[in-house]
Amino acid sequence: MRFRTTGILLLGAMALAAPAAAQTTPAPSAITRTVVAAAKLPTATDVSLHFRAVTVTLSPDDTSGVSASNGILYQISGSTEVSLGGEVKMLSAGEGLFIADGKPAALKAGSGGPSTFLHFFLAPAAELDRPAETAPAAVKELYRTAAPIPDLRPGGYDLNLTRVTFPAQMPSNPPHHRSGAALYYIVSGTGANTVDGKVEARGPGSLIYEPYGLVHQWGNPGNEPLTFLAFNINPDGVAAVVPGAPAKRQ
Repeated sequence: MRFRTTGILLLGAMALAAPAAAQTTPAPSAITRTVVAAAKLPTATDVSLHFRAVTVTLSPDDTSGVSASNGILYQISGSTEVSLGGEVKMLSAGEGLFIADGKPAALKAGSGGPSTFLHFFLAPAAELDRPAETAPAAVKELYRTAAPIPDLRPGGYDLNLTRVTFPAQMPSNPPHHRSGAALYYIVSGTGANTVDGKVEARGPGSLIYEPYGLVHQWGNPGNEPLTFLAFNINPDGVAAVVPGAPAKRQ
């Protein structure tokens, strides 16, 4: 009888534990960061520099060329064959490539459909109006900084394009600033961008400039993941994102 009672108690405990386990809230997904393309720059202070971003579309099998300031391509849809420095790389959606200042590259859209990509530039003021890709590419400028990127100091810099995804319902992260500067492009989802206590919704296609010293926060109040690209420059060996406000420089 004692064994039977013990068995009944164990079954009851298991029955109670099962619903409790089923009701356990799963841990939130982590933020994911993927460096799409990157390069080391020996200096960023020889001339004043600006950010610029354009979108480029090529019809299937059309060819174009580019020879411009330091920049990074990011394939949005379709594919693009890039011939650069004797090497050929095929960019598919979600892939990117760094093209160095003055290095000519030949571009050819894939045959499966139109090729659309973003081209982010780190350019001197004198080259901001320089044509990006050559005809017959359809080029549309999306953004350029009105003033040079401030507070760049002597020394080497990292230039990179990073794809970042925030999970749904992620609260705003702690206040922080950039050690260099960044230009964001929202790929999908809608983020909450907080600056000086003011929150703004930023949806797909939005571009947001973050110069050095701008204290801000990002969150994702939506029910879908938020994915954005960060075209970023930061001093070599220094984290791109720094907590809080910057210390006063001497």
